[in-house]
Amino acid sequence: MTGSQGPVVSRRALIGTGVGVGAAVLTGAGTATARAAEARSSAPTRAAGFLAAAMDAYPEYGPVRLAQSYTDQAGLFSTAFTYDNALAVLAHLASGTADGQARAVVLGDALLYAQAHDPGHDDGRLRQAYNVGPYTFYDGSAQPDGFVRADGTANVGTQFGFTGTAVGDMAWAGIALAALAGRTGERRFLTGAVRIGEWIERTGRTDEPLGGYKFGVNGADEKLPFTSTEHNTDLLGLFGRLARLTGDRVWLERRARAEAFVKKMWEPSGGFFYTGTDDGVTINRSPVPEDTQTWTYLALNSPAHARSLDWAAEQLAVLDTAERRNSTVPAGQSYEGVTFSSAGLLANEDAPIADGQPKPDRNGVWFEGTVHLALALRTRRARGDEARARRLLASVERAQELLGGAQTLGSRAVPERSGVVSASSPLDTGFGFGYYPYRHTGATAWYLLAVSRANPLRGRTG
Repeated sequence: MTGSQGPVVSRRALIGTGVGVGAAVLTGAGTATARAAEARSSAPTRAAGFLAAAMDAYPEYGPVRLAQSYTDQAGLFSTAFTYDNALAVLAHLASGTADGQARAVVLGDALLYAQAHDPGHDDGRLRQAYNVGPYTFYDGSAQPDGFVRADGTANVGTQFGFTGTAVGDMAWAGIALAALAGRTGERRFLTGAVRIGEWIERTGRTDEPLGGYKFGVNGADEKLPFTSTEHNTDLLGLFGRLARLTGDRVWLERRARAEAFVKKMWEPSGGFFYTGTDDGVTINRSPVPEDTQTWTYLALNSPAHARSLDWAAEQLAVLDTAERRNSTVPAGQSYEGVTFSSAGLLANEDAPIADGQPKPDRNGVWFEGTVHLALALRTRRARGDEARARRLLASVERAQELLGGAQTLGSRAVPERSGVVSASSPLDTGFGFGYYPYRHTGATAWYLLAVSRANPLRGRTG
């Protein structure tokens, strides 16, 4: 690991530093059983406590702040991904509490600050991630600032190369700001969301044969050639909200363009959506990710495409136990859910996920994706969906109870039994990066959305 900047990577691309801490055993099997009922009732409260702790990790660095995305043990220091913070806004709003709304407003204002105080651009964009507290990088270089640098600019995450701007990240930030506008009536949030939408229109719109909106730009402001099903699904949520809030029908036309691309990715014989295209002409047929199955249903609410949930539930299903090869699940525990993509089930368990990383467990559970599925099943409400969703949520709550002990945020201890880890064991996504058992703001926020039955892609969180 070096301090050199790399190309823009997925908002999910992580650099971990091992998994030993994340696998700590907090309770024995008997104690866990006795506390099961209590844990279920308090799990959302503890999850909200983790989001608050992630947001308050650096109190001495001022009131303008974002939430740290992962616990310190993930090796990303004080990185705050834009995507994770957008989800935190939505989860805080879904709580329905005054404190939740107040926290959502603070995070929303921080996104607006980043938009208005970018060190290199004034065009409505946000970067992939920011630093929110000081640290010394692996090469010995100091990062001394909080979210707001000494010169007043937003502290972009240059150490890891998180300097690009992806359409998906922008869409989620726009969804969060639009939700705040709808909830508070404050015009500044709608203005920020519209600026995001216009940046996407200028930068991402493509007239290639498959259409839709392209990936975004890297840190050098060079347009990237890919077009993502996930990103265009995100745009259904953003453009739909903007159409409702502004009354401007141009957003409906833009939503229709994104929807047309998403539907071109549908594979009717298998009942699932492909991941997208590299060139605007040829569909990528492998790997097949989880979020293009669940988010598409949340955004489209289309009976004609509802089978994608069954595909994800069946074809990406995993059960992680201590007996699994490369598993870090403690003895006596097991977790069910889904993995990130079809490639994860075929991962090479003899090779590290990436340089300096552990070997993958093919049955590692991706908890963020597991709660995506739980929320989508609760939204579909077909026979058996609620029971299946409850079972998945129970697995996530068990993970919150038992995994990721002794982790910290800004060197401060994480509240006991709070926050959902990214994965039960190291897992390979098939997209060049992995997930590990570190408590995660994004996974925790999605859990709270699923518990609240709040669908962020159809406007039920603002």
